[in-house]
Amino acid sequence: MLKILLTGGTAGRPSQAEPDGGVAIATRSKTKGKRPSLFRVLLVNDDFTPMDFVVTVLRQCFTKTQEEAVAIMLSVHNTGVGVCGVYTFEIAETKVMEVMQLARQHQHPLQCTMERE
Repeated sequence: MLKILLTGGTAGRPSQAEPDGGVAIATRSKTKGKRPSLFRVLLVNDDFTPMDFVVTVLRQCFTKTQEEAVAIMLSVHNTGVGVCGVYTFEIAETKVMEVMQLARQHQHPLQCTMERE
């Protein structure tokens, strides 16, 4: 009598032969990780910080192109607030601290905050 052992399985999982000659499929349970919360980093308008400094901050801290930085700066100027980017909590917090430190070094009252998306 000729016995055939099937190898390979579904979805890339190997098969295992059972004692009675049948085939059992080894399965793995996958646990889904929870996606981290995202936070928007916002610049808040003030009447004292020069527009070119805001553009410099956006280019330096958020690696925006000149055009993107000008568009965000105009949003800050016209609406009072502008979204610089969306990040995980730790990165958003770091970006806010970086902007605040740069503003303090240049003696500008620019404010940067973060909020849950």
